[in-house]
Amino acid sequence: MAALHLRHLTPLAPYLSPLTKSPLHFSPFYTHSVPSRNKRFSTLIMASAARKVLVPVANGTEPLEAVITIDVLRRAGADVTVASVEKQLGVDACHGVKIVADALISDCADTAFDLVSLPGGMPGAATFKDCKTLESIVKKQAENDRPYAAICAAPAVALGSWGLLKGLKATCYPSFMDQLSSSASAVESRVQQDGKVVTSRGPGTAMEYAVALVELLYGKEKADEVSGPLVMRSNQGDEYTFTELNPIKWTFDSSPQILVPIADGTEEMEAVIIIDVLRRAKAEVVVASVEDKLEILASRKVKLVADVLLDEAANRPYDLIVLPGGLGGAQTFANSEKLVNLLKKQRESNKLYGAICASPALVLEAHGLLKGKKATAFPAMCNKLSDPSEVENRVVVDGNLVTSRGPGTTMEFSLVIVEKLFGRQKALELAKTMLFVQ
Repeated sequence: MAALHLRHLTPLAPYLSPLTKSPLHFSPFYTHSVPSRNKRFSTLIMASAARKVLVPVANGTEPLEAVITIDVLRRAGADVTVASVEKQLGVDACHGVKIVADALISDCADTAFDLVSLPGGMPGAATFKDCKTLESIVKKQAENDRPYAAICAAPAVALGSWGLLKGLKATCYPSFMDQLSSSASAVESRVQQDGKVVTSRGPGTAMEYAVALVELLYGKEKADEVSGPLVMRSNQGDEYTFTELNPIKWTFDSSPQILVPIADGTEEMEAVIIIDVLRRAKAEVVVASVEDKLEILASRKVKLVADVLLDEAANRPYDLIVLPGGLGGAQTFANSEKLVNLLKKQRESNKLYGAICASPALVLEAHGLLKGKKATAFPAMCNKLSDPSEVENRVVVDGNLVTSRGPGTTMEFSLVIVEKLFGRQKALELAKTMLFVQ
């Protein structure tokens, strides 16, 4: 098992609020640089009742980074505006994920934000760089000593190009580090904070980054309150592990055909991570809406667009059916006769099926699809499982079934699916490319 590399992390010094002289605490999984001059922004923001956050999106944005940031900040109570820098609200993010923004960036030009956070992905980050309205908004953040942040390609391509990282420690996706070093003091931390600026490395560090933003805006107590139910890993950067019982070889013909249903109330982080990771692995993923329309409103109000309706998707066979969680979405899945019948046929044919978070309990258990199987689920749902003997494990594989716990285990869940389909080497290569494993 790979060890977490600590050589790039510097000791955390207490950061005193200039008004209260009490320490602001920062979590150990990211590096914080004490600002060289007095800045009042953190205290002022924490005293503010409303935290307005802007998350821009574009064609070619990395959807996992965008959606995790939006979801986690909204869990903290932030008023997050998802703004398209394109001419329309709908954007075609990387890996075929379609997101509908709340507003156009032009609608946001005169709004004062407590935080602006740029997701990565190419060419999305390059589109950000060329967007004069967005550049003006972020430069206004800097001028007014308000926080701004970026992840993956965006620190180097956008913030660095705008001159907004000068004299600051920052990090980014490894292949952009040379570019970053010309505009910032480049470091290899998974998440780096220098004063009011937070940067991070890539998809596999996005949840840590999002929690760091919550801590910046609201303090450590709120960050801990939000991160607990996410079921995040404590050993960030280590190789993932999972529990397997009754091992069998997962087979497919040419490219694995995978169905991922979504519905109103689906947990958007779980859905997008599953889709993103499996498409990176070159699986054929069909995203099917269980509603009567392609666009769904996920649990934290992210608008996602499916490829097809379930009625159309149900006309073809699948090697694997994977259910994301989210309470409302899982209940809709459980009430969908068509989806439940697909799952029952999948089990009867000894084909592969899986679920995460609320779905193992509310869908699989409720319809007898866990009979004779070991499984796990979201911690608060585990009392609904008839066999709770393996529930403490983050990912459980039992023959042709795979289950997992929640948003913070979804990357592991998806990588385990990749491993079972393509082998551990492929899964670890993907995990390292995404910066989930160091």
